[in-house]
Amino acid sequence: MTEACYFHENTCIIDYSAAYITNAHQLVDSEAFTEFLNRYVVYLSEHHRDLYHFLIKDHPDQESIVKDLKSVLNLLLIMNFDQVDVPYVKLPHVFLEIVEEGYHYWRSLQRYSLLHASRSSSYRIDAFIDADNEINSIALQFYRAIQEKVQGGYSNVYRQLQAGTNASLLLESYAWPIPEGYEVLKDIPFISMVMLRTPLLLHPKSSKRTNKFIDADHNPIEDFSGQKNEWICYPASVGEMLIYCYFHRSYITSAVSCSNLFALARPKDCIGKKPDAILLFGNQDGTKDTVFYEDKDAGMWVGKVSDALEIDYFGYTKKAILTLHNLAMMEKGWLPIHGAMVNLYLKDGTKKGLLFMGDSGAGKSETIEALSIAGKYLIDHQETVFDDMGTLHLDEHGEVRAEGTEIGAFVRLDDLDRGTAYKDLDRSIFFNPEKANARVVLPAAPYSAITEEHPIDCFLYANNYTDKRGLEWLDGSVAETEKPFVEGKRFALGTTQENGISTTYFANPFGPMQRQEECQPIIDKMFTAMKEQNIPIGEIYTCLGLPGKGDHGIEKAAEALLDFVIHGREES
Repeated sequence: MTEACYFHENTCIIDYSAAYITNAHQLVDSEAFTEFLNRYVVYLSEHHRDLYHFLIKDHPDQESIVKDLKSVLNLLLIMNFDQVDVPYVKLPHVFLEIVEEGYHYWRSLQRYSLLHASRSSSYRIDAFIDADNEINSIALQFYRAIQEKVQGGYSNVYRQLQAGTNASLLLESYAWPIPEGYEVLKDIPFISMVMLRTPLLLHPKSSKRTNKFIDADHNPIEDFSGQKNEWICYPASVGEMLIYCYFHRSYITSAVSCSNLFALARPKDCIGKKPDAILLFGNQDGTKDTVFYEDKDAGMWVGKVSDALEIDYFGYTKKAILTLHNLAMMEKGWLPIHGAMVNLYLKDGTKKGLLFMGDSGAGKSETIEALSIAGKYLIDHQETVFDDMGTLHLDEHGEVRAEGTEIGAFVRLDDLDRGTAYKDLDRSIFFNPEKANARVVLPAAPYSAITEEHPIDCFLYANNYTDKRGLEWLDGSVAETEKPFVEGKRFALGTTQENGISTTYFANPFGPMQRQEECQPIIDKMFTAMKEQNIPIGEIYTCLGLPGKGDHGIEKAAEALLDFVIHGREES
């Protein structure tokens, strides 16, 4: 950014490198505060007409209101309220309401800060954090100073709220081998460090995906419309893939949220490195594209999600990144799994790797949660390998192994046990927690754990539509065993663009569905290997699509699975 601040709807970005504030007077006189007051006056005109009329009655226009407010606030920093010769003094209780409502409005915005550093500056971590802490402290002290002056004394209850920003990003320039045709990306800075003030409550405009990802008929880089000062890059380590995710600043919330879900690649992983894929998110090209393209000459996949109201939902970011990951992985001969995997460690020392597959709403995470409850006296702890997307491959010895993609979990609040979302409350990011399909990004596993080769002890398809209970093993031929997995049937619960019974190739609309000819041989190879290695394969009946969720059907599935964990296949 070249400006000191940028406002877009309910998002505010402050660039400390353009203007750094060290005291309350500088805060009041800043470009960012002026723009905030302008927006606040508009907000009052739409939502608090009484306060707006109080301000406008002695002013010809909004500009004069803002100018007067800044003058009064500067005076209140050095004088008592009754010493300030302005009409507001006559009604201090009304002016106090304006101050309180302004503070509330400011905190309702999604507030971010940027700080630029060069590689040669060796910017210290504590200096980066201290810079943002100082701004937060100045903002809080400024609010309290004005509040106390207007109300005529101290408060007796203080809340240490986040008065400044919700998150801060340290930006650096990385030199990487940019292929011909991608020169427009050259000067876009990379995020090298993120500081989150959690728990973070965000309110995006949308709460579910409606578009599918499809093949583009040309390279999306040709559509890149932005200026370098309007974009930032989140370099994501997605499993073993390196993906450079470029975000328009209007979607900085999605970039920040990535830090709880995808490992932020370190400078040494990016400098001099060409990524496996590139994503352009929020491209202002007048379309509603959600597309991908294979640039064989450059040896990269390129994705684009065009600027539109509905993409202001983190699910678009997540699935665009995972689609590019899956397409690149299939080229390596690895099989993308839309599912979840955990390693269960029992108190008797036994370890079981449980792998589940199924599309959105099938009951993968819910089954794991129900299993945790059912086996709480037998399970010592569990390790998340992946919560939504992973891969299967054969190791150097020909053994089937699984790896993950994400260091976090993006899950529906409604489908979790009441206490689960709050176990890591202080590290979580919540999306529209007051609405249907509310989501949370929870930290789940370190990057070193998800990229380790994990053996699996069973592979289960999460069936949420069949009126059965427990689980059922599939002992037929490879083709027969594959059938429910490849068919990808589920009862869609309305969390995406689908409702009712639907089918999706291999329950994975993020790569395999678009590349079925390439994916099927990999499926055959993995299922054949699992059969040869006597890895149990079956269906688990979650009942989430049945009326009343099958009268605690998920608990019955968890009980049957727990029996397998304890006794093994022969006795379960």
